[in-house]
Amino acid sequence: MTDKAHPASHGAVESLLTEQRVFRPLPRVIADSAVNPSDLKHAYEKARANRLTYWEDAAERLQWYRRWETVLNENDAPFYKWFYGARCNIVHNALDRHISSPNRNKLALIWEGEPGDTRRLTYFELYREVNKCANALRELGVSKGDRIVIYLPSLPETVISMLAAAKIGAIHSVVFAGFSANALAERIEDAKPKLIITVDAFYRNGRVLALKPLVDEALEQINHTVDHTVVVHRTHVTVSMDTEKDVWWHDIMRGKSYEALTESMEATDPLFMLYTSGTTDKPKGVVHSHGGYMVGVHHTFTQVFDNNATDIFWCTADVGWITGHSYVVYGPLMAGTTTFIYEGHPLYPEAGRLWSVVERWGISVLYTVPTLIRMLMRFGEKYTQRHDLSTLRLLGTVGEPISPEAWVWFHKHIGKGQCPLLDTWWQTETGMIMISPYPISVLKPGSVARPLPAIDVDIVDESGNPVPNGKGGYLVINKPWPAMITTVFNDDETYKDMYWSRFPGRYCSGDIARRDEDGYIWLQGRADDVIMIAGHRIGTAEFEAALATHPLVAECAVIGMPDDIRGEVAKAFVVLKEQTDTIYFMDEESETEQQLIEHVRSELGSIAVIGNVEIRDSLPRNRSGKIMRRLLRAEATGSDMGDTSTLEEDPFWATSE
Repeated sequence: MTDKAHPASHGAVESLLTEQRVFRPLPRVIADSAVNPSDLKHAYEKARANRLTYWEDAAERLQWYRRWETVLNENDAPFYKWFYGARCNIVHNALDRHISSPNRNKLALIWEGEPGDTRRLTYFELYREVNKCANALRELGVSKGDRIVIYLPSLPETVISMLAAAKIGAIHSVVFAGFSANALAERIEDAKPKLIITVDAFYRNGRVLALKPLVDEALEQINHTVDHTVVVHRTHVTVSMDTEKDVWWHDIMRGKSYEALTESMEATDPLFMLYTSGTTDKPKGVVHSHGGYMVGVHHTFTQVFDNNATDIFWCTADVGWITGHSYVVYGPLMAGTTTFIYEGHPLYPEAGRLWSVVERWGISVLYTVPTLIRMLMRFGEKYTQRHDLSTLRLLGTVGEPISPEAWVWFHKHIGKGQCPLLDTWWQTETGMIMISPYPISVLKPGSVARPLPAIDVDIVDESGNPVPNGKGGYLVINKPWPAMITTVFNDDETYKDMYWSRFPGRYCSGDIARRDEDGYIWLQGRADDVIMIAGHRIGTAEFEAALATHPLVAECAVIGMPDDIRGEVAKAFVVLKEQTDTIYFMDEESETEQQLIEHVRSELGSIAVIGNVEIRDSLPRNRSGKIMRRLLRAEATGSDMGDTSTLEEDPFWATSE
């Protein structure tokens, strides 16, 4: 599985690991897909001929209050204005238009709490709840252009709050419920919201986690004051309520009208802002607009996920992340799909919870993160065989590169070899999926396949020159796209510097990738996760993918460490499988570590130097399931850990001492 190593040149990143396995679409999948091979070929040809016409046609599938003057205004680049001159509101397309359609009484949202309680809302019921909330927000003084912070876990009220804010023209900023009071305070101080919506507490991994006290603590740290804090009553936890400013959700909703005006917005008006994690620097508010985001997310949801009228779509992301915004809330609802939301820990009370949910609700499309797949691989087929997963027709992954071994396990044991598995690439800033296979595509484990039609990407070196196929480099986007970031909130200069200055005229994603001879893209990690070993630049994802091919390894994370001779070497943190073939068992941990080092060398070549392997019971993760490599790096180098508020502390995701 190795290519010969060549000296790195012009900042190109070495690509050492190759994957030869190919999965062709089943005839049944091609026959059932809404997008057939001829349609897909035509879409690429049309986009190449005129990408703006392509996006204009996508926009025609939605409803607008006023048509655009021009599809794309580039006069003030990189502050691109999509569907310039148009008026719209994303909530009209996500809710209002369904009420006079056959979707009126269709389930819009299914929710399951960690204790097992459930709620179901049809499109008409969700529409009425959103209208009541919109009227309540207006009564509390919120109006067009105001910001509201939503500090909630994945609850129905989170979705209702987002839609209600957008309906009245307010800008919502959802803050992930795992953030600390300090992190919340930073975001409140920057956004300066008029109002905060939170919850008394919620359930996570069998515990009750209070949020309202964290809001109080955050507000005490900053100068900004909010008019009101709205509190959803979820648990038995008693919380302090300021009689002048704090109000209960059920009180403000009581007696409100089921009808509410949907504000007519300029297509370029801000819809929401979502803060980047800000591990060391100040968090940055990524701003998305009504019109462009609406078109990009609707188009990619319906095309990539081959939207089916009977689908029950489960994206396991927390609503507080961009994946939750685009493919838990707005994408499914605009498409008239039933979206499923789960409150708690995906492995509580045992590792079969995820599969029991799939079986109980008949989930048909499952979109999740590679980290969760790797965690579940630790248990083998122990839990998957207990549940009927036959309703699944499509699988997807997002958030980080997936190793070929994890891809094959997911495809084989969850999809039973019958479900296309779509690995997708996109970011908070892109707003929508940018690179992905279609269900009818030829699939290569570990690759995100080709850019979608009208998405123009390149792989370049430090000087901005395209690198040869097979070589790694910076992943850049050459042309604007509808759902793109419009600016950083209150900081246009940072927007230009962060995304457009590195390669002028092109968006720099900060990711490293390579393109193969078929035009397929392979992600190699973040640019700051590249390790320089004796002049060779190697992405940490290459090391992790190689380690994952060893039968002992359940999951792993790799960081770079200083080395006097080579400049840097890799350090690997490894979790072993619960059960594995005894042929690979070693009596001494040091022998196991050495075996893994030699395995990587045989997979990647002699330049792939791992200086040390540390075997652990688990790896540090945030509450969305991503491995927190920066904590491993800080621990290994003795540097400051930074904000650890999103660290998941439980038997599955806790760090080792």
